[in-house]
Amino acid sequence: MLSTVNLTQRYGKRVLFDKINITLDVGKRYGLIGANGAGKSTFIKILSGEIEQSDGEVQLQPSLRLGVLGQNQYAFEEYTLTDAVLYGNKILFDAQKEKEKLYMEGDFEDDAVNTRLGELEMICADEDPTYESDVKIEKLLASLGFPTDTHSELMSSLTGGDKFKILLAQVLFLKPDVLLLDEPTNNLDMETISWLENELKRHEGTLLVISHDRHFINGVVTHILDLDFQNIREFSGNYDEWYIAANLIAKQAQIDRAKGMKEKEELEKFITRFSANASKAKQATSRQKRLDKLDVQEIKLSSRRDPSIMFKPHRDIGNEVLEIESLSKSYDDIKVFENLSFKLNSDEKIAIIGGNGVGKTTLVKILMGELEADSGIYKWGQTITTSYFPQNTTDLVIGDDELPQWIQGFDQKWHIDDIRKTLGRMLFSGEEQKKKIDSCSGGEKHRVMLSKIMMDSSNFLVMDEPNNHLDLEAIVALGEALHNYQGGVICVSHDRELIDAFANRIIQIQDDGSIIDFHGDYETFVEQHS
Repeated sequence: MLSTVNLTQRYGKRVLFDKINITLDVGKRYGLIGANGAGKSTFIKILSGEIEQSDGEVQLQPSLRLGVLGQNQYAFEEYTLTDAVLYGNKILFDAQKEKEKLYMEGDFEDDAVNTRLGELEMICADEDPTYESDVKIEKLLASLGFPTDTHSELMSSLTGGDKFKILLAQVLFLKPDVLLLDEPTNNLDMETISWLENELKRHEGTLLVISHDRHFINGVVTHILDLDFQNIREFSGNYDEWYIAANLIAKQAQIDRAKGMKEKEELEKFITRFSANASKAKQATSRQKRLDKLDVQEIKLSSRRDPSIMFKPHRDIGNEVLEIESLSKSYDDIKVFENLSFKLNSDEKIAIIGGNGVGKTTLVKILMGELEADSGIYKWGQTITTSYFPQNTTDLVIGDDELPQWIQGFDQKWHIDDIRKTLGRMLFSGEEQKKKIDSCSGGEKHRVMLSKIMMDSSNFLVMDEPNNHLDLEAIVALGEALHNYQGGVICVSHDRELIDAFANRIIQIQDDGSIIDFHGDYETFVEQHS
């Protein structure tokens, strides 16, 4: 289906991957994993032809269709939603649009016009044999939450998250033989992610997907491609199965190395003891040859490092935490939520869930004083100190400061050595701490913000999609940190693994502005409300 031959990518002296030889087979769904910066997105961009590799080649079997999830959400601003999805099949789109124009403006007395119409009809028949493209697009859009009466609206009318959904519909509409998806769950709510899982499980060709959503990867893929040490290793199974296998391999490698080191030590002792003894010289020579053949190199377990996230409150949370009474908010007469009321107890950690646009971010912005409610009140307990991780963290972590100085700017009393240690826990070591904030990637900015929050030592955390831009290892570490945290939590997230890790209360904001307030973990919530 799709193969690479000695594929290499380097930027200056830095080599992302070197001489990758791999074949992606039909019927298999691959999850590409690796640390941030390992080159996962670069690998997909090379496969798609978006960027040129340094060496080697990509081989796609002739006549196969390659589908790639677009990343430019603003590329189709003047298209209707329907046309933007139709554009996924560029051949069909061009034929339909030319045919429509000829029917509107063409001279039917002209043989050339009629001949061209016949050619276009053949193209449309080849690309859409059942003449159901309109129906398929309508179903796709409806599944992604776009009512029928919005399908003729322009893309420019949509929010960024909804634009991304259209790009997803676009590549799915093509039904490509080889489908490449880079972070397809970004900006999707849980219901849509679940729908996408089912769609991809039915994909009959080849799928390669990058995702930091562990639950999604586990549900979709049949194989794991692990990009590490400039190479790719293939494993059968999903992410959890890979994790178990990788740890078993690492454990066995350690055992083999220990065994080799012991044998090496015994051989060296024998050689030292008997090499001068004529009667033992032959044996010593034989053992020297065995020693020369022993390979006891340091085992490369993985280049990935797990961050050490730890939130320590400076004081106990107290009994009075947060009370919300009859909170309402609307935008331009469109109700977001109405008469929202709940009380948070000291031993509760809340996950706020719901579809896109139901007001999750609006609610946390109100609680953090960034927005005013139309009516109602909220009251934090007197002992509560909050730390806030906003959804637009990447836009807020900016400036020319180096990482420690940026964090110290929030409180000059924080000792620079403590800040450096905290950054080290978030995998910024040595020279990496001298980076300018503006040169950090999205994932690095999120880790910087988590470092700042660790320095806060607050007893209540308010987080809005903190898992965005984090790799799988960091998300797991964040879930464990929130679970172990001796304070209160309100966290908005679509990541089911993260929510499973810490939440003991689920508040779902529904499309009509009402809520489901469930006291219990997420798994039990799903069982009772699915």
